Amino acid sequence: MGLERLYVIPTFLIATTSNWVTTARLGISLSHAGGHVEAICPAGQLIRKTSALRKAYPYNALSPMRSFREAILSARPDLIVSADDLSTQHLLDLYAQEQQEENGDVTICELIERSLGSPKSFPFMMARASFMKIAQEEGIRIPKTMVIRNTNDLKAWVSKMGFPIVLKADGSSSGEGTKVVRTFLEAERALRSLERPLHLVRVVKRVLVNQDLRSVRPKLQGRRAVVNAQKFIAGRDATSLVACWEGVVLGGLHFEVVNKQYTYGPASVMRLIESPEMESAIVKTVRRLMLSGLHGFDFLLEDQTELPYMIEFNPRSTQVGHLTLGTGRDLPGALYAALTRKRAREAPKLTDNPTIALFPQEWLRDPDSIFLKTGFHDIPWEEPGLIRACLRNTKRRWPTWQSVEKWIRIFSTNRCSLL
Repeated sequence: MGLERLYVIPTFLIATTSNWVTTARLGISLSHAGGHVEAICPAGQLIRKTSALRKAYPYNALSPMRSFREAILSARPDLIVSADDLSTQHLLDLYAQEQQEENGDVTICELIERSLGSPKSFPFMMARASFMKIAQEEGIRIPKTMVIRNTNDLKAWVSKMGFPIVLKADGSSSGEGTKVVRTFLEAERALRSLERPLHLVRVVKRVLVNQDLRSVRPKLQGRRAVVNAQKFIAGRDATSLVACWEGVVLGGLHFEVVNKQYTYGPASVMRLIESPEMESAIVKTVRRLMLSGLHGFDFLLEDQTELPYMIEFNPRSTQVGHLTLGTGRDLPGALYAALTRKRAREAPKLTDNPTIALFPQEWLRDPDSIFLKTGFHDIPWEEPGLIRACLRNTKRRWPTWQSVEKWIRIFSTNRCSLL
């Protein structure tokens, strides 16, 4: 699938189960790079509001494998770009299903390999502790990590490492599956909370109120998450996203996190940095796992030494995937070039300002944030429909004098009001 099409316009299939604005922005950037953009996603997603999307395929949380299979066979894409962890898990499950079935579709397997990397890397993609072992073997600086299966494991870890400790659930994202604990009672509660599926009431609320179907299937299956303990490192968060092809890094974006949407949550303000050691660690990992596509890496910059510790691997695009910041920092263009063996269209450099405030994340965190003025406020002016949808989808409680319609008019027609 796809080889006869590599020299024409490539089709990117974005796979997403989450309603993130940065996924919509990624679709726009892939379109600007020269590709056709289609998506498999739930109804009402922000990516459906963009002019870049050529076609959308429905995602059914109760039968995700069928949804993904039908979308792939209909779209016949040249590359699948996963935008969240659950989508990556679905792709890995679909790959295993097609491999095991007697009449499995070889072309689907080939496409998933082309989109994610060597199948030898698949067992490590969603297993934090296993991945950290790989990183350690490559000589990469990491915090000590261990799978916690029960309270006895927890006691052994605490007696060895002391407090505070970090507990993380495999397959989680946006900080939802991370807890820092400082007592054994907190640790026990956190372990139980991270292991078990969401309560039925919360699942129903997410479906009805947030139109978030991601937690339905795990609840029905009663699936418990794998929880890992990690040594606490006092430091500042940093994050990287790279485009890679068959184990070679094609381009990368590296940021220090300045502000977060909430504690342990995703960034709302970032500062572009140069970090040879972070870059070296990523090159080693990409080469070891023979990765392809977009992959994210999280680091901690230790307070006392400034040394980077790799703390997490995200086998998917992250919220910076749409940013085009010059030579070697245009990841959609790098993927286009890898697929077509042609130079991508010269993407305009969004800004020379190293500090980037994501829209609407930082504005929602604090509408009076200084970074909206001193940094580059990354508003998609070319997509007024997306701006309107972002503002209407916010959870902000709007006073009468500060209605959503007022802010839509401000963001859509009066850019100078933000300066």
